[in-house]
Amino acid sequence: MIQTLTSTSSAALAASNRRIAKQGRTVQVSIKRCDGPNKPSRWETFKVTTERGMNVISALMQIAANPTTIDGKQTTPPVWDSGCLEEVCGSCTMVINGKVRQSCSCLLDDYVPNEGDTLTLEPMSKFPVIRDLWVDRERLFHNLKRVKAWVPIDGTYSLGAGPRETPAKQETRYKLSECMSCGCCLEACPQFNVEEDKAQWDTSFIGAHAISQARLFNEHETGKQLKDERIDVLMGPGGVNDCGNAQNCVKVCPKHIPLTESIAAIGRAVTIRSFVKFFKG
Repeated sequence: MIQTLTSTSSAALAASNRRIAKQGRTVQVSIKRCDGPNKPSRWETFKVTTERGMNVISALMQIAANPTTIDGKQTTPPVWDSGCLEEVCGSCTMVINGKVRQSCSCLLDDYVPNEGDTLTLEPMSKFPVIRDLWVDRERLFHNLKRVKAWVPIDGTYSLGAGPRETPAKQETRYKLSECMSCGCCLEACPQFNVEEDKAQWDTSFIGAHAISQARLFNEHETGKQLKDERIDVLMGPGGVNDCGNAQNCVKVCPKHIPLTESIAAIGRAVTIRSFVKFFKG
């Protein structure tokens, strides 16, 4: 089960741990490893010597430079995915000490503040494992395509000034636009399950990220040209009605996007669209 903490309590705990963390301490990093798709998993544990401000990616790089387990066994360097290292690209998501989050912003001083503490790293369980901590997020992006998460244009030539927006709507959409397709909300969601058969992707639950992005582009003055098409997708199998309202998504979102508000907004839009379609035949 994915553990969740409120942002206030987790921040307070992190600050407390950071104060007591001793630099140069040795901690253990236990990694759930897998050599390839559909191959068995195993756990390997390594020792890491900490430095101030060290994050999980730095620990993995230290392990990769000398991939020797705590019992002296030489092994292969661990594999993971990362890009920006500043919580913008979304690629370094993994399950850390039982909670899904971005590993680039996860500091060892917060999670393993004491000598000999153990940090556990696992790949996300809702996506196929490519190797070790690296997973295939193709389905996540497929679901964004399902809701046409883009602004349609008919060319790259200048069309003049675009439609005006109110500051309030601008502020709402800006927050929704911070989604980096990291997959945290999907990993924590009990309705989003592993679905390796691609034929089932269009009928399985689409996920909070795609619902929120549909809201983002439906509220865009040009993007709303595709509003009915997006709502029709979200009315169908795997759409917004499949959400169980667990609210895990909003608890683990690293950007604090109001995902449950988006789900509610799309739910209302689906209801209105249903009435319109019914009375129009």
